Amino acid sequence: MLPVISEETTKTAFDEIFGDMPAWRKKMIHYLKDENPEINTAIIEAASRTNLDPKAIALGAYMSYLLVEMAAKENDAIMNYTE
Repeated sequence: MLPVISEETTKTAFDEIFGDMPAWRKKMIHYLKDENPEINTAIIEAASRTNLDPKAIALGAYMSYLLVEMAAKENDAIMNYTE
């Protein structure tokens, strides 16, 4: 089951992404090469199989990955919270 992505998480991610989108996209390429190379390969393959702008396809996929990853960490923190 996918985690719930809050408005706060979305705002945080968008601030990071759109602060310098080309640099962020390049950073994500390198991050996913290390973190999850199969996903990175799938994103690049999907982007190359469409008539749409490959950079835009990759941006959407990397953004989705980041949002799910951030939400999962947020949800884990809530579930593991102790006073």
